[in-house]
Amino acid sequence: MKQEAKLGVLGGMGPQATQVFYQFVLDRTDAARDQEHLPALILSDTGIPDRTAAILSGETEELYRRLLGDAKMLERCGCTALAIPCNTSHYFADRLQGEIGVPIIHMLRETAAMLAAQNKKRPGILATDGTIQTGLYQKECAAVGLEAVAPGPDTQKLVMSIIYDEIKQGETGSRDKFAKIDRAIRKAGCDCAILACTELSVFSTYHTLPSFYLDAMMVLAERAVERCGYPLRTI
Repeated sequence: MKQEAKLGVLGGMGPQATQVFYQFVLDRTDAARDQEHLPALILSDTGIPDRTAAILSGETEELYRRLLGDAKMLERCGCTALAIPCNTSHYFADRLQGEIGVPIIHMLRETAAMLAAQNKKRPGILATDGTIQTGLYQKECAAVGLEAVAPGPDTQKLVMSIIYDEIKQGETGSRDKFAKIDRAIRKAGCDCAILACTELSVFSTYHTLPSFYLDAMMVLAERAVERCGYPLRTI
């Protein structure tokens, strides 16, 4: 008997971002009633250490072991695919995949692949210092022929301020700061930009952004629906 598809969501991000991701999954599933939505098990492990702080300090083993324990828990519970909405946690994605049997939907690769399919060439990366400095998106974009552009120091400070000083504090985020970020990445010659942090995905639910921006968490939600064999809502 074929195992029923079940999505496992490995959290570790803020509860607000976890809620937004699951809403993305619901919104992107072509379902008319409760029974037509994909089964999902969400593990919002709020005790996971801050990913950016751990990676930048080099003290990553505690964080990795926590993520691995959570991934194995979801595997034991019968999940057939895992989604990790936290961009920075993908620093460990390949290592985690080597220790579990459930496929991880790699959000960064899927996002880069979508931009390549859209014939984009030079995406700006709006992310935490941890994601930027480890070159996670730069690597995945280069693999499909894209030149990822990291913000300059002053612009990156604005990105981090929106993430840590505003969204993580329960605020909606400054449109003025984001406008400065937008001008800077367009001036750098970017033809698109990736919202590569869950807090920026939350920001986009408060503020309408143009199609210039691709939300990596939305890409993950769409791929999760498809990988679990459910129809994708296109409108």
